Amino acid sequence: MNKTQQQVYDVIIMGAGFAGICQARHLLLNLPNIKVAIIDPRNPERSIKDLKIGESTVEISSMFMCKELALHEYLLENHAPKYGLNYHWPKNQAQTKSVNDYYHMGFNRTPLIDSFHINRAKFEQDVLQMTQEMGATFYNGRVIDVELTPCDQLHTVTVKLDQASIELKTKHVIDAAGRRFIIGKKLNNVILDSEEMTGINTGSAWLRVKNIDLNIFDNIYNKINGTASSYYSTKHFFGTGHWIWVLPIDTKQKEISIGLVHHKNSIAANQINTSEKLKSFFKANHEIVYNLIESGQCIDFNYLPRLAHNSKQHLSQDNWYVIGDAAQMFDPLYSPGLVVTALGIECVTEVIRAKLAKEPEAEKKQDMYNKFMVATATSYSRLYQNHEKHLGHASVMSWRIYMENMFWFGNLVPMYIGKWFLDFHFINEHIKAIEFLAGPQNSLFSDLHQQFDQLVECDANLGIMDFARTDQLLWGYGPSKYFDNFLENSRLDPHQCNVLLCLKNTFFFLAVFYLKLRFKGFGIWGGFAPKTWIRVTQLLSYSFYIAIGEKIYRFKVRQLNHKTFIEKMRQEFKTYQYQPKLHPWN
Repeated sequence: MNKTQQQVYDVIIMGAGFAGICQARHLLLNLPNIKVAIIDPRNPERSIKDLKIGESTVEISSMFMCKELALHEYLLENHAPKYGLNYHWPKNQAQTKSVNDYYHMGFNRTPLIDSFHINRAKFEQDVLQMTQEMGATFYNGRVIDVELTPCDQLHTVTVKLDQASIELKTKHVIDAAGRRFIIGKKLNNVILDSEEMTGINTGSAWLRVKNIDLNIFDNIYNKINGTASSYYSTKHFFGTGHWIWVLPIDTKQKEISIGLVHHKNSIAANQINTSEKLKSFFKANHEIVYNLIESGQCIDFNYLPRLAHNSKQHLSQDNWYVIGDAAQMFDPLYSPGLVVTALGIECVTEVIRAKLAKEPEAEKKQDMYNKFMVATATSYSRLYQNHEKHLGHASVMSWRIYMENMFWFGNLVPMYIGKWFLDFHFINEHIKAIEFLAGPQNSLFSDLHQQFDQLVECDANLGIMDFARTDQLLWGYGPSKYFDNFLENSRLDPHQCNVLLCLKNTFFFLAVFYLKLRFKGFGIWGGFAPKTWIRVTQLLSYSFYIAIGEKIYRFKVRQLNHKTFIEKMRQEFKTYQYQPKLHPWN
């Protein structure tokens, strides 16, 4: 086979899935003259059987796609909208035929930030074409080797095409090729041991169905769901050691993605690893889901025996990077895959920009952003600890979902909006906070998970704690409250979103949540136990510590608003004069 030498690229991206094409577009939008190559063995015209599961975006991944990638109109015109998350637990395991047979909680109104259900095959085909039109070079071939070199030496990527094998040179190489782990295997960078990921040992089976009968979700559901669409929400059905997603991915053919995530110590792989076995499981445990499948035409079936993996390093000072599924995957609950991918892409783009510009802090950015990504991925792995014990217990799991959403809206979303994750000082403080919240020893998460274990074991009923409502803690608080008015006042530039205000209040209400949990779950003795007040004091102390930082932040940015587009327009408007006339047009 002939081998030819090609030009030098600034960046080569291995993989044209979601992570690869989004990374390419982000680079091209932010660095217009950059030379980017994308390599993928699949036909760029994806078929209907491209074996992609649907993706449910959340606030961070949606903002990334709409704002950073400038795809808002494209998403509105080509993909299904999403109206929040809804969760369902059977009232009686023997009766699961209708929506009325389940307890419910979830979004009852339209979310403040648009989000979507993505048809992955269509999205990847369309955005790959966009990147080529922007100047990226696409090689329809398979990477057969990558030679990684130290520091700023050029890397070599060998690609097998139809008629030849070519060698490409690049300053930076990005592995976005998913579970092929091209760089991960070469450098022993992949973590597959479940014990290194808090014991996560899950598999997943999924299928797609089109032309479903929407009447299966009857009218009662619309009353439960308030002003938001029931069909266009992401639905979750829970049971012992498993959860199910149901989400629409095509508006014209009423196509949906239905999948099961199972913990292997509760449900063995050989019990659900075929289409018939999966449908039998649904019929026995969630008949409403089974009926939904039977009402339409099944398009495909897939089974993945191992979901979780992580990476030891995400950004290297030798100019290689891993993003998307090539870097990490834990559990699709809360849709973290696209979230961590979005964070990784923006970190990688900023590093490459700094390196190409020969900025003195470029190497420090590689180091700091790698620390941020490693800490963030690790915290997500701890988020799913002990899930198999809690998923099927409606009361305990509702409290857990409530608590986890407090951190999402009170920390991660404002952190992303204000680009705080690119700030060195914030990264250091963020890593300290992760250790307190999700560290392996004596952290808040490990404490709460142990308490949830105890409550499940004694079959406690604490009531349902609905994360979408604002009538369960003090002063009308709900987890989806942002505290800062960055949305209303369009303060979306770096550092304009007051993440410290959000964190300060989140830690305060977390202390209130912790107290309520102790009293509701363990009675008066649990509420007044020394352990309770030690933890509450820690949380309030953290809130006070952040409050000091927030005062400093407010002082530093007191003049920042004068630089915004709105402030400039207001200044210009001072000279406005009404002109009651029209120019002639005939």
